[in-house]
Amino acid sequence: MAENENQPREYDAVLGGKSEIPLGAAVLGGILGVKTRLASPIVEVRISGLNDALKYGEAGLDLIIEAWRDESIQVKLAALSLLQDRNEQKVKQNLDKFIPIFNFYVITVNAKGKQISRRPHSAKFFPEDLGDGVVLEMVYIPGGTFQMGSSEQSLEQPVHQVTVKPFFMGKYLITQEQWQAVMGNNPSDFKGAKLPVESVSWQDAIEFCGKLSQKTGKNYRLPSEAEWEYACRAGTTTPFHFGETITPHLVNCNGNNPYASAPKGVYRQKTTPVGKFPPNAFGLYDMHGNVWEYCQDFWHENYNGAPSDGSAWETGGSDHRVQRGGSWYVNAAHCRSADRFRLGLGNGNGRYGFRVAVS
Repeated sequence: MAENENQPREYDAVLGGKSEIPLGAAVLGGILGVKTRLASPIVEVRISGLNDALKYGEAGLDLIIEAWRDESIQVKLAALSLLQDRNEQKVKQNLDKFIPIFNFYVITVNAKGKQISRRPHSAKFFPEDLGDGVVLEMVYIPGGTFQMGSSEQSLEQPVHQVTVKPFFMGKYLITQEQWQAVMGNNPSDFKGAKLPVESVSWQDAIEFCGKLSQKTGKNYRLPSEAEWEYACRAGTTTPFHFGETITPHLVNCNGNNPYASAPKGVYRQKTTPVGKFPPNAFGLYDMHGNVWEYCQDFWHENYNGAPSDGSAWETGGSDHRVQRGGSWYVNAAHCRSADRFRLGLGNGNGRYGFRVAVS
């Protein structure tokens, strides 16, 4: 070990050209060292290289832009996180080229269900080709910190801070045509290509994620409960991402039992096509109503001891799994961003479906 603490120790540095580089190691050669790490077969090493690239000005910026071509979703996310708030023209041009953007409007209502704002938004996504013209659109969810839970029910307490890493989430609920493309069958009660798949169990959803992962080479999964609520809220703190209430003009739920001061409305008694109603500020549709959505987590009666890093809670609890978002069958209150429900692993009917995440 060198006597001068400012001198590198022998195991602190790795010569360029090595295919495997210890995490956290310094690489000799400045920008050349960064390039060496970005060429590594190890995803974590490539991400480590990206985190240092911005130290090298325009040359480093170019390396991060080029990383959007990387085959790893994790590397793409790391590059996107580093550059999403930068204003350089070449960043914006390449971002649009490699990660498409779609535009939409975000609706906010008051406690009576009256629209009080309609704002233009956009979101990044990538399309996953499932074959025969069937596409799965995955929306980029930027990382962040939020207050999870609410004071309305003990099941939603204690309200606690959670930090979620960036990930991609399905723009829509998994549809019947997407299920058919991956699984080769259609178990749904309400038939229709663009209707959400339902009458599937949590175990069925896990099997779908496994086959989708094999088909695409990406790690598809169910979202954690924390990821789901963070994605549903999309920066809001109100009971719904729409604001203080919802109406059947905005979601598919039981309109006979409204929330807050909203009037009664239609009760459709069935699912509706995905994308029929307005999205939230992240560009996600049907986060309230239509069908309950499975999450990865075990069921717990409250949040005491829950993870704070956005990961799925898969210790303790019961064999039941978490569902979120409500359905066409339930009252508006059960469609709130914080509302929670549970179901056995092998159970399912026309009120239960899911969307996928990838990271």
